[in-house]
Amino acid sequence: MLCHPRLPLIAGWDTERPAIRIWEYTTGQLREIGAVGADAAAYDTPAYERFNRTPSAAWHPDEPQLAVADGDNTACWTRADTLRIDGVPPTEYHREVAFSPDGRTLWLSPAGGEEDSGSSITLDLASGATALGPEWDTGIATYPGGGLLATLQSDQGATLMLFSRDTEPVLRPLRRALVLNCDGYQTPIFSPDGRHFAVRGNSYDNSVDVFEFPSLRRVLGLTLGEPSPGYPYPQEWLDGTNAWSDHNVAFGPLPGVLWIGTPEGTVIEFEIDGEQTTEHEVLPGSAVTALTATATGELVVAGRDGTLGMLSIGRGGRVEASTEAVAEFLAGTCEASVVDMDELDLTDGTRTWLPGDLETVTETSESDPAWLQIQAAMNRIT
Repeated sequence: MLCHPRLPLIAGWDTERPAIRIWEYTTGQLREIGAVGADAAAYDTPAYERFNRTPSAAWHPDEPQLAVADGDNTACWTRADTLRIDGVPPTEYHREVAFSPDGRTLWLSPAGGEEDSGSSITLDLASGATALGPEWDTGIATYPGGGLLATLQSDQGATLMLFSRDTEPVLRPLRRALVLNCDGYQTPIFSPDGRHFAVRGNSYDNSVDVFEFPSLRRVLGLTLGEPSPGYPYPQEWLDGTNAWSDHNVAFGPLPGVLWIGTPEGTVIEFEIDGEQTTEHEVLPGSAVTALTATATGELVVAGRDGTLGMLSIGRGGRVEASTEAVAEFLAGTCEASVVDMDELDLTDGTRTWLPGDLETVTETSESDPAWLQIQAAMNRIT
């Protein structure tokens, strides 16, 4: 599910077909007001092909507009109509979509076409002009106080969390970056106060990692049950049995609290600093398949049985994100000349590597992440 950053609108993915449904919420009530792809053929393909058929979506930062993209088409839903957006070449891969922070540009990745391999495409919605930018493979997360964007660039061995200023029509990654082990992560999630962000994934580990901002220090690592085979769709979900969803974490309005949906239908309130937990019975007998927070702080919970509900959790005033944190982050970095692990200022949340450091790594231990072990093995060969 995907909540509009300012308006009482929610987009949710249909589990039966490549379609997205839109709801409006008022005083805790949900009302479906539209859909994109409701007449599409039902899923009847293996997991990987199903992933390629699943559309991506992004809300306009201010207006009630939802951009929806797949490998062939890009469209924009409004309350009045759904209109196709031309000027975007097709791609044989799953495509992600995002609006720029000012809403004037649409970002899509990958760009499509052999000559544009490793690139994303930016589309000026007013003029139709396009340009190329760096490739990314999840949605783009916006720091709640503005000024900074975050997205992921994945490889089977390692994933880079890249940061960019939010003032450019094309993403321009900064040199300071976070490195994550292997691939298969979801879009990063910032807390409303900007003090933390969470990353859910990966392909081999049923994990949730939480980092501080602007330090990028890793403050929490959780493993939710056993690793789930079958990325991008765990076999348990395809068989209809219970498993931990990859879309089951959210930050609500309470500072320092992460919310986690479970296969038993409960939602866990997890205090990051004190690691205290409180369990809330929300969907008895139905696994939580998606969890997200609205602009006003309520939690929206989806269940495997089709149930969709809201949970009011607000206590006290909402804490605004600090603009000073972004200024501090930007003061300690600059635009990257090239997006390459050997040329970035890397951290995994615990250790740091400056440009050139990875070239000298030859010894590792079993406790080191796989990407670092691979790097050391390659250095020993060369």
